[in-house]
Amino acid sequence: MSKTSQQNTVTDANGVSVIHTQAHTSGLQQVPQLVPVSPGGGGKAVPPSKQGKKNSFVDRNSDEYRQRRERNNMAVKKSRLKSKQKAQDTLQRVNQLKEENERLEAKIKLLTKELSVLKDLFLEHAHNLADNVQPVGTETTTTNPENNGQ
Repeated sequence: MSKTSQQNTVTDANGVSVIHTQAHTSGLQQVPQLVPVSPGGGGKAVPPSKQGKKNSFVDRNSDEYRQRRERNNMAVKKSRLKSKQKAQDTLQRVNQLKEENERLEAKIKLLTKELSVLKDLFLEHAHNLADNVQPVGTETTTTNPENNGQ
C-alpha cells in the first residue's frame, strides 16, 4: 500500500513556517512545525533591554551617560574587590587547614609510637605471667640426694 503525500509550507510574519501535509489515504492534516527560516537554524534571543539600544546613539558628554559610567565603574571595582577578598579568604583557609593537617599528622606519629610502647609492655608482662604460672596438676618435688634411701 503506497502512501503519497503533499506538503504546503506557509511562513507567517514571525518567521515561523507551518507545514500542511495532505496524505491521499487519510485526508487533510494540518501539522504545525516550527522550521527556522534562516539556514543557520535561528539565532540568540536578545533581551528586551538590549533590543532598542542597538542602533541608538549614545551621547558620551551627557550627564546621564557619565552617571551610568560612574555607577558601572563603582560596581566593577566592588566586584573585583569582593573577588580578591574571596581569593584571600580561600588562601588563608587553605593555609590553616595545612597547618592543622601537619599538627594532626604529628599527633598520629606520637600516638602510634605510644601505642607501640604500650603493646610491647603488655606483651612483655603477659609473657612474664605465662612463665610464672604452672599448669594445674604438676607439682615440683625436690629430692634431696643426701637423704636417699633413708
